[in-house]
Amino acid sequence: MKYNFDEIVQRQGTNCIKHDELEKIFGRKDLIPMWVADMDFKSPDFVIKAIQKRVQHEVLGYTLRPDSYFDSIINWNQKHHGWKIEKEWIAHSPGVVPAINMTVKAFSNPGDNIILQTPVYFPFYDAVKLNGREILNNPLKMVNGRYEMDFDDLESKINSRTKMILLSSPHNPAGNVWRRDELQRLGEICLKNNIIIISDEIHNDLVFNGYKHTPTASISENIANITLTCMAPSKTFNLAGLSTAYVIASNKEILNKYNAELERTHIGLGNTFGITALEAAYNNGEEWLSQLLDYIQENITIVVNFFKKELPKVKVIIPEATYLIWIDFSAINSNSDELNKIFIDEARVAITDGRLYGEEGNGYYRMNVACPKSVVEKALGRIKTALANHQ
Repeated sequence: MKYNFDEIVQRQGTNCIKHDELEKIFGRKDLIPMWVADMDFKSPDFVIKAIQKRVQHEVLGYTLRPDSYFDSIINWNQKHHGWKIEKEWIAHSPGVVPAINMTVKAFSNPGDNIILQTPVYFPFYDAVKLNGREILNNPLKMVNGRYEMDFDDLESKINSRTKMILLSSPHNPAGNVWRRDELQRLGEICLKNNIIIISDEIHNDLVFNGYKHTPTASISENIANITLTCMAPSKTFNLAGLSTAYVIASNKEILNKYNAELERTHIGLGNTFGITALEAAYNNGEEWLSQLLDYIQENITIVVNFFKKELPKVKVIIPEATYLIWIDFSAINSNSDELNKIFIDEARVAITDGRLYGEEGNGYYRMNVACPKSVVEKALGRIKTALANHQ
């Protein structure tokens, strides 16, 4: 079956954050929305049909997660990532961000240091600060157009209060697929210093040809023993509204501490339709995902070629994964406040100010290209016209 990712889906008026919150967030609603990390493509037909079938039962009471739910997670991770996991390692979360917050509370105390490798997904900051912990900032290094981990800086900063690292893998916003040797060295540093790794791997399926995602916990038994992995089908299959994610930990003590935190918040039952959707996605999603990745890769190529030809001062960090592109506009204007006005008031395109991801993101913007090609091309045309007046 050939899936149509060119279709324009009307999302305005559906209580959609990406479209219906534009005026609240950006001050106007006539913008092309390329900010929130969900897709403007229809969720897969096989997921929709599975939900429709479940609705026909007409009783939406408390729901268990059946063995088939766990089997779908186990089989998907074995096939796509070569990672053999067991049912007893899996626990629920309504989302990866809630899971990260629960792990911060479960595995650290107020005042402890938690490592962030910046620039990084902005909810990581809130998970640390709002829970009374302190950020230990280990900035990534830009080397030949790709971010690398700065292990020397990390080892020089670790102290007795350093308890955890929140790892974004693949990386949001830059799209890095961390190499196995990078993850192994990070794991060895954490083992040496008794640091728990919370590995956010929500983008793990959105990896392009030539790259391979390595689950952090799959590297070695020792590294698995200090790692809790956060995953979900939500980015892969555009299911974020169904509030269904899961965590994986082979270390029973780590999983028990996580589950104790889950029970304290009483959010462990989950979403009936999320359970149904996860199974349908993982059991039927091979061809849909393959076509999706090809389409997103084409959109990324359009963006890269556009800036190379039309605005060569703008530097695009070519993503190895995700549908997010990290773009350096600092050579056009180093003042992000002025750039925001240009993008919003002149280009009328909503992209995310890089400062949200840490001070290292100043001058950068994150662009979401999980939308029809015609929308990408329209947005780029507007950006070209707007920036032509400011070079």
